[in-house]
Amino acid sequence: MRFHFSPKTPLLSLSSSSFTSLCLRPFLPSAPKSPFYPSLACHVSTGGNLRMDSTSPDPSSSSSVSVDSVADGLKSQSLREHDISNNNNMNNENKKNNGKLSLEDLNWDHSFVRELPGDPRSDSIPRQVFHACYTKVLPSAEVENPKLVAWSDSVADLLDLDPKEFERPDFPLKFSGASPLAGAVPYAQCYGGHQFGTWAGQLGDGRAITLGEIMNSKLERWELQLKGAGKTPYSRFADGLAVLRSSIREFLCSEAMHFLGIPTTRALCLVNTGKFVTRDIGNPKDEPGAVVCRVSQSFLRFGSFQIHASRGGEDLGIVRSLADYAIRHHFPHIENMSKSESLSFSTGDNDQSAVDLTSNKYAAWTVEIAERTASLVARWQGVGFTHGVLNTDNMSILGLTIDYGPFGFLDAFDPSYTPNVTDLPGRRYCFANQPDIGLWNIAQFASTLMTANLISDQEANYAMERYGTKFMDDYQAILSQKLGLQKYNKQLVNKLLSNLAVDKVDYTNFFRALSNIKADPSIPGDELLVPLKAILLDIGKERKEAWTSWVQSYIQELVASGLSDEERKASMNSVNPKYVLRNYLCQSAIDAAEMGDFEEVRRLLKVMERPYDEQPGMEKYARLPPAWAYRPGVCMLSCSS
Repeated sequence: MRFHFSPKTPLLSLSSSSFTSLCLRPFLPSAPKSPFYPSLACHVSTGGNLRMDSTSPDPSSSSSVSVDSVADGLKSQSLREHDISNNNNMNNENKKNNGKLSLEDLNWDHSFVRELPGDPRSDSIPRQVFHACYTKVLPSAEVENPKLVAWSDSVADLLDLDPKEFERPDFPLKFSGASPLAGAVPYAQCYGGHQFGTWAGQLGDGRAITLGEIMNSKLERWELQLKGAGKTPYSRFADGLAVLRSSIREFLCSEAMHFLGIPTTRALCLVNTGKFVTRDIGNPKDEPGAVVCRVSQSFLRFGSFQIHASRGGEDLGIVRSLADYAIRHHFPHIENMSKSESLSFSTGDNDQSAVDLTSNKYAAWTVEIAERTASLVARWQGVGFTHGVLNTDNMSILGLTIDYGPFGFLDAFDPSYTPNVTDLPGRRYCFANQPDIGLWNIAQFASTLMTANLISDQEANYAMERYGTKFMDDYQAILSQKLGLQKYNKQLVNKLLSNLAVDKVDYTNFFRALSNIKADPSIPGDELLVPLKAILLDIGKERKEAWTSWVQSYIQELVASGLSDEERKASMNSVNPKYVLRNYLCQSAIDAAEMGDFEEVRRLLKVMERPYDEQPGMEKYARLPPAWAYRPGVCMLSCSS
């Protein structure tokens, strides 16, 4: 198969069901028979056509060697070795309370607006913005007695911000955008993207306004961004505002994902504006407005590069400038690579040509982005998380989970699950398809860099190969850890996933309970399922036999591993959370907050900050969803903004 690509059209014109995970494919209703990516090597041929051949790189060849071993050492180098502007010098005399700062004393830097081309206009009139990475624009959301709904002490610590600042009477005014924050230089970013597989042109920050970058005492760079702060040139026909409902979901999930150990953007605080916003999710309704302050080391996305490549001409130079900026500030170890690292890999092609990552920093950068993305998606799969809008404008170059619109954690295990009502007809972004969509998006990003002449077709192909290898390596390691096994057992995992799908077993609670299985082959057959009796509900004789057979095979693997039951249980419970942010938990907190009671939002945040702990007294947050949560659209509707 051959697929023509350009930044304006999908690089891989594949339906969501035609390129699916090896492990989950058998459980989709109409899944094709061909296996997941490592068995389908993607190659970009000379002339700009992507082909997919039924060949696979030899896992024992040098092409399967990761750059991790060298890059990890380089990443550990302090940013103090990296050249930063004099504006980043820490003002120690302004520190107070053990090094914590007031809002006025935060150490601002504005590298993005200082080093990249900007829009000469600063109005918020919706329009096409050319030859620019951003538009300076002020927050404009109206407020009336705004209130602080919730906050994250953990994120405040990242910024060296004194947590007592949350108690300031003017804090809600500043973080709703109604009152200027000293030192901020607000702007909205310009980007494009593929939405549901189709090039959508210019998108951009339609309701998110970045305030600037904070440099903390470790010289880490953190961007602060207000989502729901008003119109920008990228708002198109929207009002630039956000409602409390969707803002609570974004705030809570940003923090919940972090404490699960999954790379993500963070959230400093959530403010209720005191004004109402009209939304139509079946019928027009006035809802409480809100602004969430998102925090990330960068909000650059695949689409940040795509928009400029799609326009061609002089804008191709912006792609290079943007790539240089990203490498300089967020991948400095790549800038420091030299020929002595000998990062040269065979691509597996017939001509035995090689990719030398030290000769082209953009190639090394692309490979790292591909691997970070693969690792991220593997971690999502491990906790049963589904990103409902996995468009290229929602793909972070840092490998972070970004833009929490429709999302969901699996309750009953269903590989075809999607949290996005818009995605229901084709289920492009369903749980089982996420690994393949990640690769599809990497292909779009690679084609963008090829268009700007930053990488070759061979280098693009190698990045995609690395995505496949990295995903499978990480996914298998994660599943092995969840099962408490020393090595991956494909047959055991496939049979487990099949059983989970057939009986619609709760994904989170099953793996948590699994640690109670004893590595004792002498346990009578009729007692094997006792540790899982609260999980395996309403199954008949035939299904009990299927599960008993699986548990017997599982116990054999446990015995072979040699770990004690206590040691294995502790290990498994450290990777199998007891608490995840189920949709019905969000909805309960939203219902209370819309009535003016924010305590449930704050309580839920505290529970999600310790997802792997037992937390006596909080057991209700680990329960299965109540009957009302299964009504069509109940939790999906809360995802809309």
